[in-house]
Amino acid sequence: MSIKRETIKKISHEIVDQVVEDELLERFKSCYGCGTCSGGCPSGRRTAMRTREIIRQAIVGLTDELLTSDLLWLCSTCYTCYERCPRDVPTTDIIIKLRNIAAHKGFLRGPHIAVCKFLINTGHGVPLDHEKNPNWMNLRKSLKLAPIPPTVHSFPEALKEVQTIIKELKFDELIGYGEEVQKEMAKKDKEMAPKKIQVLEEQLKKLKSEVEKK
Repeated sequence: MSIKRETIKKISHEIVDQVVEDELLERFKSCYGCGTCSGGCPSGRRTAMRTREIIRQAIVGLTDELLTSDLLWLCSTCYTCYERCPRDVPTTDIIIKLRNIAAHKGFLRGPHIAVCKFLINTGHGVPLDHEKNPNWMNLRKSLKLAPIPPTVHSFPEALKEVQTIIKELKFDELIGYGEEVQKEMAKKDKEMAPKKIQVLEEQLKKLKSEVEKK
């Protein structure tokens, strides 16, 4: 089976400049790619995430590949990489900043958009479902806490204030832009699907031919 070499045709250092705008992330460029972050990453043990790969892509300027990748969103922000880094690179904070950049460019994932919409509509990212499941309310009472936390569920009139803040920050526009980008990406994937299938079929045919020769 032959290995096809991929040629990188476009790189940009814009993303590095955006990250180091924050003085707390000034050690970004001091990463020398030792791999300690990937080696100790709990998420990396269970997913395809490779922390070193994310940081390296950002440093060398593979902006498109990085910001559109699902791997960027697999970090659990546990800060293990930061604690173990021999160069004190704030890796987790860098990943959070990269996510912010991706979000502003519209590369939000469907589940994130759904949570954001729920936040806009209810003032909460996660529903309480207290009417369906009263057990946790009883637990709060046993701890001498109010049955419902002091949020918009307790003060529904405050929801308008939350929605006003969201609108002033243009958060709702960001979500709408993210949806449009998701639709465009899905459309491109659909258009590319036949070509990808054809390439896979050709590779499979070649592999069968090589096996038969042996």
